[in-house]
Amino acid sequence: MMLLIEIKEQTMEKYRPFQPIALADRQWPNKTIENPPVWMSSDLRDGNQSLFEPMNIDRKMRMFEMLCGIGFKEIEVAFPSASQIEFDFVRALIEENRIPHDVAIEVLTAAREPLIRRTMESLKGARRAIVHVYNATSRPFREMVFCMGKDEIVKMAVDAVLLIKDLAARQPETEWVLEYSPETFSATELDFSLEICDAVTKAWGATPFNKVIINLPATVEVSTPNVYADQVEWMHRNLGRRDSVILSLHAHNDRGTAVAATELGLMAGAERVEGCLFGNGERTGNVDIVTLALNLHTQGIDPGLDFSDIDKVARTVEHCNQLPIHPRHPYAGDLVFTAFSGSHQDAIRKGFARQKPDELWSVPYLPIDPRDVGRNYDSVIRVNSQSGKGGIAYLLETGYGIVMPRRLQIEFSSVVQRHADRDGGELSAQDIWRIFSAAYLDASLPLRYLAHHLFESGEKQGIELVIEMDGKRQTFSGIGNGPIDAAVHALMKAGLSVKVTGYDESSIGASADGGNATACAFIEIAHERGSCYGVGMDANIVTAAVRALLSGVNRMLHERTDA
Repeated sequence: MMLLIEIKEQTMEKYRPFQPIALADRQWPNKTIENPPVWMSSDLRDGNQSLFEPMNIDRKMRMFEMLCGIGFKEIEVAFPSASQIEFDFVRALIEENRIPHDVAIEVLTAAREPLIRRTMESLKGARRAIVHVYNATSRPFREMVFCMGKDEIVKMAVDAVLLIKDLAARQPETEWVLEYSPETFSATELDFSLEICDAVTKAWGATPFNKVIINLPATVEVSTPNVYADQVEWMHRNLGRRDSVILSLHAHNDRGTAVAATELGLMAGAERVEGCLFGNGERTGNVDIVTLALNLHTQGIDPGLDFSDIDKVARTVEHCNQLPIHPRHPYAGDLVFTAFSGSHQDAIRKGFARQKPDELWSVPYLPIDPRDVGRNYDSVIRVNSQSGKGGIAYLLETGYGIVMPRRLQIEFSSVVQRHADRDGGELSAQDIWRIFSAAYLDASLPLRYLAHHLFESGEKQGIELVIEMDGKRQTFSGIGNGPIDAAVHALMKAGLSVKVTGYDESSIGASADGGNATACAFIEIAHERGSCYGVGMDANIVTAAVRALLSGVNRMLHERTDA
């Protein structure tokens, strides 16, 4: 035991908590996001470089066209100096006139002269291009990777920017935008991040009419989202030429909090977000733009991106990336609008019944209307061994028009539960219908309905009931206050004591004028062990009721036998 404690203490001593920022008057906790950011998709660059097999030009082109269709106006398309495919893809976009007029392509380069020259060469003839240059700034990179001091790191960034500025001047047909990232910003001393960013904007000559994008990447998440927000707000408040800067965020997901960090960073003063559609990217991924955008949608803010057919987007991304999207992925997973839990199903069913088209969305367990992302309601409630009466009732009602009384819902759920426990797995609406039919509609032993004839008996109702009983055709007559009561008295002559305690009816498949409807009757019968239901269906409501009565009697007799 002592050895385990020592090992644990030694392990904990390896990691030092990230120190909070001294920002006592932070403003972001009191802010709310009121408008969408400028979105920049990095699916074709950061997302692509993280794949087992990077996309070929055909898959990249398909992804690019989809991103344009969704509504991205800035798309990071390649790292042109990384490979010939990356370079050729940029050339294909430009030479084949594939770039919509309102879309700017972005390319990434490290702050190294040969890479910058190759990158600028790839952009010849572009209408508008964002050149994104970066160098790492945190202490481990300065000391271990570059073996440079702070002044040398600043010079590296400034020299890169001046070279881009010179090469851009030689291509005046292109509208150039500079983006600079102090890579590993979230692990860099704030005063040094400020120093190098101010040096970059000065070198470029940033103005309110020629803004520089300053991107603040959480290249590796090293702290909680509130610390990242403090860092962003500090930069927002201290950057020189702030009116000449577009402040951008690029969060990775090492701690699993990229979405939260980005949302807080927007509250802290950022205006632009870089990420991938479903969070693909190095290590644990980039920030998930689908989740960010649809989070805004749930708050009544138009995100400016079209995810009205989320399944089409998801399938395209899966094809291009050759990676699956998790079935529980927020908003887009195949199961995110699906409830198996009985209590969830019951609440959702009741919410659907109360939700009106012209009212704010307010259905339990569903943060958005599935139809907003192109889903229908067919898969919202699905049944397995964890499900309850609400989900079962919902599937029968939406799939087959059967509106069961509450007590029948309870009874039938136990029937379904036995099947689910025995067979395992999920039960479809067709499975539920088959179980329902076998338990209630096909319950024809020992009594099987053959026919009936009504007659008047003074102020009473008479019935002649023709049934098959123990394999023999028999006829019994009864008189009562109505057809059901008369049928109960007829069964008494057959030696069956029946007490009806509940009756409900509904119609299925009725047209606007009430024609072509099937009547569905539900009869509850009391017996010594409690009660049970019978169900009958027919075009004639009296026939349906008589069938329901016999169904209930058969179930009562079976329960007695099982006892």
